[in-house]
Amino acid sequence: MKGRVAFVTGAAQGIGRACALALAEAGARLVLADVNQEKLDGVANEVAGCGSEALAVPMNVADAAQVEAAFRKAYERFEKVEILVNNAGITRDQLLVRMKREDWDAVLGVNLTGAYLCTQQALHGMMKQRYGRMVNIASVVARMGNAGQANYIASKAGLIGLTKAVAQEVASRNITVNAVAPGFIATAMTEKLNEQARERLLQRVPLGRMGTDRDVAVAVRFLASEEAGYITGHVLDVNGGMYMS
Repeated sequence: MKGRVAFVTGAAQGIGRACALALAEAGARLVLADVNQEKLDGVANEVAGCGSEALAVPMNVADAAQVEAAFRKAYERFEKVEILVNNAGITRDQLLVRMKREDWDAVLGVNLTGAYLCTQQALHGMMKQRYGRMVNIASVVARMGNAGQANYIASKAGLIGLTKAVAQEVASRNITVNAVAPGFIATAMTEKLNEQARERLLQRVPLGRMGTDRDVAVAVRFLASEEAGYITGHVLDVNGGMYMS
């Protein structure tokens, strides 16, 4: 994918950062978007270390005006966006009976509405150039459920539905839309779990270990590649066997 332009949301750390670096290693130029400008600049330097070019743009995916501004900057710099990785996500875990409306709205706003806004912006250019690769980062819990995460699961299950709907709409324009559903991955988000919760989860993983952000990133890179050109509307599980479909 040398010379391709990839736009990655939530790129400042974790899976987003790993995806950006994996794409850069394959020759893609990167637009890195996140709310944390300082960490974003650090990832941009890492991309440069891979011999590629990066544009770091501060952006809250739940804010339509910020999304439009970020894509405008991307087109001004690179003239196109050919790969979109919708990775930005947050959690506000709580049992549904106790969940605050603002926590429901916040998670749906970032995880699902944010992906909708970014997808819509990217599609304008992809449809004109009759080429595109979109990869949405879903979650294993969207496939199997999990107590205390109704807002997060609803957002990620919605993202899988969005993936399949958009894949149907744009396939005739040579645009593929797929999702990756990570399992128990060692990231800043999972570091918040206590040791007891961590061990309980590991018992549900046949491979017996947590995944890495790199495990997810190489799956994303494959779906964004030329080799995956006949795959669309698919959900690729990267979960160590935690859920098998």
